[in-house]
Amino acid sequence: MNPLIDSASLAAAQASSRRPLVFDCRARLDDADAGRALWRGGHLPGSQHLALEQDLSAPAGEGGRHPLPSHEAFTAVIQRLGITPDVPVVVYDDMGGQLAAARAWWMLACWAGHADVRVLDGGLSAWQASGGALEAGETVAPASSDWQPSLDDSALVSAADITPGQSKLMDARALARFRGEVEPIDPVAGHIPGACCRPSADNLDPDGRFKPAAQLAAELANVDSQAGDELIAYCGSGVTACHDILAYAIAGLPLPRLYAGSWSDWIRAPDRPIATGKG
Repeated sequence: MNPLIDSASLAAAQASSRRPLVFDCRARLDDADAGRALWRGGHLPGSQHLALEQDLSAPAGEGGRHPLPSHEAFTAVIQRLGITPDVPVVVYDDMGGQLAAARAWWMLACWAGHADVRVLDGGLSAWQASGGALEAGETVAPASSDWQPSLDDSALVSAADITPGQSKLMDARALARFRGEVEPIDPVAGHIPGACCRPSADNLDPDGRFKPAAQLAAELANVDSQAGDELIAYCGSGVTACHDILAYAIAGLPLPRLYAGSWSDWIRAPDRPIATGKG
């Protein structure tokens, strides 16, 4: 199944008998409350807010800046939002899926195993460009569900699973952060030794939509020739890494596993090696 949906197809789905649940995943890394404020100010009709900090992450600390919530905590989020395996889900943001629709897609589709989760290609701006309306304020939440997903931890790795210089690693951060030239968020700059860099922004066209599948497949092959289970995606805190994994899904390639703790977790142990420069 194509993990993307365009605005026209979403509008048609919303008018159908199989109306999807739609979630606004907008977030700002420097303001934990910004996403909900943006949603309240204007969102796709009927959409609920899915918060990066409160719903898609556990508190920062052990495991990095955005560790995954526990199985129990994420199941509670799923049930509160009325998500069931037989109702389609669409997620969107205003940054081409990078903050934090791709993270929501990964958690629901890859981790929880929901079979019909799609990312709105181009996000909020594409919806508005197509003539889609927005509504402001709170919306009526759907009835809660009793779905008990079987969360698949085989899609994950931890720091203990990584051997620097041997594990196949893909870093989704911008090239300057990967090289250690700048570090605006974490206290240590650089990358995990042996990693290659695939900035999540490189998955997108200038209009914020994903590049065509064939182009993504060619570009990803050039970044690292060994995809699939041997490849591990990471970033600063396990958010934009999901964007790279989504790009693999769009390209029809085997999915990398996610190091959810990512760089912000890696540097918590001072004895773990770091690298700078091109890698």
